[in-house]
Amino acid sequence: MAQATQDFGEWPLQRLMTEIVGSGPKSADDMNRAQAREAFQRILAGEPDHTTLGAFWLANRWKKNTPEELAGFADVMREESVVTAAPDCDPVDCGANYDGKHTSAVLGVASGAVAAAAGTPVVTHSGDRVPTQKATAYKHVLDELGVRTELEPEESAAMVDETGFGFYYQPAFNPGIQALYERRDQMGVRTFVNTIETVANPANADVHLGSFYHLAFAKKMCDLVAESEQLSFSRVVMFQGMEGYDDIRPGYTKVADWQEGAFDDFEIETADYGMEMEGEDLAVDDVDTDSAAITETVLAGEREDHFADAVALNGAFRMYARDDVADLDAGLERAREVIADGSALGVLEELRAF
Repeated sequence: MAQATQDFGEWPLQRLMTEIVGSGPKSADDMNRAQAREAFQRILAGEPDHTTLGAFWLANRWKKNTPEELAGFADVMREESVVTAAPDCDPVDCGANYDGKHTSAVLGVASGAVAAAAGTPVVTHSGDRVPTQKATAYKHVLDELGVRTELEPEESAAMVDETGFGFYYQPAFNPGIQALYERRDQMGVRTFVNTIETVANPANADVHLGSFYHLAFAKKMCDLVAESEQLSFSRVVMFQGMEGYDDIRPGYTKVADWQEGAFDDFEIETADYGMEMEGEDLAVDDVDTDSAAITETVLAGEREDHFADAVALNGAFRMYARDDVADLDAGLERAREVIADGSALGVLEELRAF
């Protein structure tokens, strides 16, 4: 990991606030790439006063960041904080919102195991109770399942090569972002750090799968990747996820698909795949423990309910994103095969043994 740059340019955060971003949501200007890069270099180096940093984050939230600004932030993060460890395989990078889910089950572990069993390696990454929600993320479901999560990046790469599913732990692979935890927690609102950490790509994957609330955000994320000099994704697939997570929502869902600079979007209805369910059908009482229990019973083939359907569809999306299946119908058929023959449960057993 490179050390945060100490020889800065001419744009301390206080000057950026006064001259560029701090005049309010309607009159603020956007930073150019060099200014955005310098701002985040200073932030990672711990240079700004805490009050100035909070004001800068809030000003950027008000004015809304451009893809060029976000790409500048993300490139500095990749250069100065992210420790990469690429597995021999080329997995799908699943970058869900790190601050997690409060209400509905986290299905990404089960979906990732299904995809892995079908031959689509998957990488996930998260922190531990990340602000602002500090809710259930990948780490917490894996912990409940007895899978080791506090891994060094090289161990995470070995995990995905051995099992088809890999977990990367933010404090280990992105220590510069982890060092901002207390400041982010004090903010009380999401900042652009919540956006860029999801595309940290610690496994140097070629395909990214993520989620969004509104299509405009998905377009911005794809433009971020296009603008970035450090992110090498050739394809980004995003959908409207449950609670902003990478679990597809029941009913109507918009999907965004960016490949080699071309952006497209389409719609799906889960009912078209024989799944008559609503969002509340995937709600649980205790997200940590219930998500783990659902993961185990679905992978064991012991459920034929909405959760089993949702896991199969999410597994199919991971296969589709990597072009391992022709379409979602083929992915669903394959997902159900690997659950029925025990292969998906075998991935979970291998993860526990790792």
